[in-house]
Amino acid sequence: MPFPFELGVDPITLAVLALVAFTAGFIDAIAGGGGLLTIPALLTAGLPPHLVLGTNKLCATFGSATASYTFYRRKLFAPRQWRNALIATAIGSALGAMLAHWLPAAWLNQMLPAVVFGCGLYLLFGKTPENQGPQDAPIVTGRQWPQGLGLGFYDGVAGPGTGAFWTVSTLLMYPLDLVRASGVARTMNFVSNAMALAVFIITGQVAWLLGICMGLALMAGAYLGAHTAIRGGSKFIRPVFILVVLALTARLAWQHWFNS
Repeated sequence: MPFPFELGVDPITLAVLALVAFTAGFIDAIAGGGGLLTIPALLTAGLPPHLVLGTNKLCATFGSATASYTFYRRKLFAPRQWRNALIATAIGSALGAMLAHWLPAAWLNQMLPAVVFGCGLYLLFGKTPENQGPQDAPIVTGRQWPQGLGLGFYDGVAGPGTGAFWTVSTLLMYPLDLVRASGVARTMNFVSNAMALAVFIITGQVAWLLGICMGLALMAGAYLGAHTAIRGGSKFIRPVFILVVLALTARLAWQHWFNS
């Protein structure tokens, strides 16, 4: 099928992808898991897998930047408390993106649905922290290195569900409520997206026109989602988060367990 520009995506397909990106940005700003929508959509549009990862990082960077800035401007994220996590996430993401092209990932694909399902069970049956201290409450910095390196590496290699993993692990490890944990997750997601994107740019694996168009739509969705999350608080975020992680589990289980 002939295409009017670099990627071969016709205007109708581009409009559909932009709508998917807007929805993904809204969901990702609230609970994470936007890649659950954008990566399959890009694959369905006919992009080769190596371009899918790079282009997804480009549009995801737009959305995560918007969401993280919104939380920061509302004083729901304090960078000085998370310096180690920021550095560790950047390092882990760069390493993951550099290894993405040859690292065997079959074991990760098989175990990931179980990990995500565990996150869903935690929020479904566990007690969600509420108002556990002021924004400047002491944060244990030593835990940030393994958390940032591990989740940054995963986001560099693949990415779907990274925001959800950040939210759950932050709730488990630090005295934060769900809204502030979401602020941490959105910021770290931006750092890992940006670092992985830099690697994909260097290796020439980004479809710029499509990525920018989807990125702008994702920004709009992320802006609306972040403000909705801040206004709605934990009572709004929690059910959305559970739905996202369970949907992510179902998608990953079908892809890697049942669909050969």
